[in-house]
This record gives sequence, structure tokens and C-alpha cells, in this order.
Amino acid sequence: MVPAGQKLLEVTQVREGMFGSTDSGDTSGFGGLVTAVPVSTPAVRPFGSYFDVIADELAASLPDFGTSWDKAVEKVVVDRDELTLHIRSSELVAVAQTLRDEPGLRFELCLGVSGVHYPTYEGRELHAVYHFRSVTHARRIRLEVSMPDSNPHVPSIMSVYPTTDWHERETYDFFGIIFDGHPHLTRVLMPDDWQGHPQRKDYPLGGVPVEYKGASIPPPDTRRSYK
Repeated sequence: MVPAGQKLLEVTQVREGMFGSTDSGDTSGFGGLVTAVPVSTPAVRPFGSYFDVIADELAASLPDFGTSWDKAVEKVVVDRDELTLHIRSSELVAVAQTLRDEPGLRFELCLGVSGVHYPTYEGRELHAVYHFRSVTHARRIRLEVSMPDSNPHVPSIMSVYPTTDWHERETYDFFGIIFDGHPHLTRVLMPDDWQGHPQRKDYPLGGVPVEYKGASIPPPDTRRSYK
């Protein structure tokens, strides 16, 4: 439930074409597409569903894990019946440990880590997104951490959720986010000496051969006509 009159989204960019590319050919076939790129604005109480219960339990428990709600949480977003907590990078590990270990929360599973690139969102261009599931309470929550393109560092949460090993490596490989404390942060699909990170918005769309470990695929504009 979203309170009446609450603004859900803030438009930060209007993008042309499928990917907003201006320095290479658009091979997607959607060159005329115009898209508003939004950033969610903070939600206000009541958040609805079980979201208020999670927020209250987390706020009460964070001091036991060395931090606090005001120190850790930048904003709360409720959109499409999903709860997202935007967390300050320095407090991510403490928040993850609280979510896992506090009986009233008990988020046993981290379902994955992924990256997002907002090239025009100055000072917050890169985002790491984490999805958690509580089997005990049948609940879901998402954490999101933002960082500047010039300093793409975020703590690894492998010490809390070991299954994030491969996910953090993939996010590093494709977005260039560096997970500090990861024991072996190496690429997953791209060759170790590959330059750039293919899922960033500033990565060239065409004319670059795609190379995976053990295979090389010609650039798309030499494989198919998009006219």
C-alpha cells in the first residue's frame, strides 16, 4: 500500500534508443525509442504488508550488530509490492548479518547479487543489488548500495552469505564493482585480460568481437543486417 499522493519515481534521464548509445551503431532495432529513466523516491510510513514489521525489527536489532538504522539506511523504497532498503556501503555487512541472525528477521538465503549502471546519476553511478529470502517467515527483501563510478568499492558479504561468491564475481566481471574482502575476485565469463565491463551503459554496442573463455564470437554488425 502506498499513501495517497506519495511520489514513487523521480526521472533522472530521458534516453533515446534501446540503450542510449551515442558512440556506436544501435543494432537493437529500437533506435527511435524514447525512455524516461527513473530513480525511486523514499517511501513513508506505513509501508504496508509485512514491511513495517521488518523495518521495526531491523531498527531494534542493528545496535546489537554494531550499527543503527540512521547510520545504515539511506532510504526505504516500496514499489510494486516490493521492499528495498538503500544501505550505506560501510554498514552493508552489519545489516546482512542482522538480517541473517536476528530471529525476528531470519533471512537465511541471499538469492543473488547484481549490478546496475546509471551513467548520469552523478556520484551514484553504480549500484549493487541484493535479494534475500526468509524461509522461516516467508518474506522477501532487497538491499541496494550505490557508489560513484570513480570509486566502485563495496564490502563483500561472503563472510555472511558464502553463496554470494560467484554472484559477486559476475557483478565485478560485468559492471566493474569491486567487492572488498572477496577472497578471489576474478572474472567469471570474460577473459582475465579483457578491457572494460560489458553490461555497463558506456560499453560499445557494435563492432567489438565478443570473447568468452574458450570462444570468440564476431561483432553483431558483421553477423546480421539491421537495416
